[in-house]
Amino acid sequence: MEDSNHTVVSEFIFQGLCTSRELEIFLLLPFSALYLMTVVGNLFVVILIIIDHHLHSPMYFLLANLSFVDFCYSSVNTPKLTIDLLKENKTISFGGCISQIVCGHFFAGGEMVLLVTMAYDRYVAICRPLHYSSIMDRQKCIWLVVISGIIGFVHAISQMVLILDLPFCGPRVIDSFFCDIPLVMKLACMNTDNLGILINADNGVLATTCFILLLISYTYILLTVQLHSKDGSSKALSTCTSHIIVVLLFFGPIIFIYLWPVNITWVNKFLAVFYSVITPLLNPAIYSLRNKDIKNSIKKMINHM
Repeated sequence: MEDSNHTVVSEFIFQGLCTSRELEIFLLLPFSALYLMTVVGNLFVVILIIIDHHLHSPMYFLLANLSFVDFCYSSVNTPKLTIDLLKENKTISFGGCISQIVCGHFFAGGEMVLLVTMAYDRYVAICRPLHYSSIMDRQKCIWLVVISGIIGFVHAISQMVLILDLPFCGPRVIDSFFCDIPLVMKLACMNTDNLGILINADNGVLATTCFILLLISYTYILLTVQLHSKDGSSKALSTCTSHIIVVLLFFGPIIFIYLWPVNITWVNKFLAVFYSVITPLLNPAIYSLRNKDIKNSIKKMINHM
């Protein structure tokens, strides 16, 4: 006799971004272009940093890893979203749904820790410049990136373990364009209130801890430079603004989705599009446009062509 907790539902149905077929067809080109730009932009930053020896420093090593993570993160949901814009029946297998959840939380969790690592790098560079080369050596940078991946992996597996044994036996329509835990839990054939609290706590601890560490880091950097430099505040802002913008763009929607949930479908869809489609594109653009070394490297590459 089968266990009553065994999954009966073999696939889920997405309602998609909107109910209008005409609007979905119209959105196909913009979303395809956004994904293409995200892939090209992030991989270009990675390749540029690898081939230009002037960019072989801890800051750019971490930036290359951030761009690679953004490339992977954008590839979790955006290709499926783009293809589904052409379909009337937007389905995903149970395994595919779990894969979206695990991969999304793996790359998102890893990026949170990586952003904290980048803030630590800026803290050492600005607040302890004489010790920078000894503190941020190559081996430490590699370990910091590995640790960010491990934390992301543990976070993703903890999410999967919490929902993998949920019984799904009835409704299978997800009012979104991708699988995420709050959306999938609503379809379970049991009361998931306590599980929801546990999952939000899991997400909240990681997101809140990283966000607080980032706020403390950048506040300390700004105060330190302001106290030790005549035009300290302007220099500090110039150095850290790009990092702070990325942090706000990444954590803002996540805080609304998980820590301060809004039960308005179109708001949740807009925020989901923003952090899964738009943010991975903005990161390389923000860093590249505001970074003199990268702009100089691009100019050199163009001149050699």
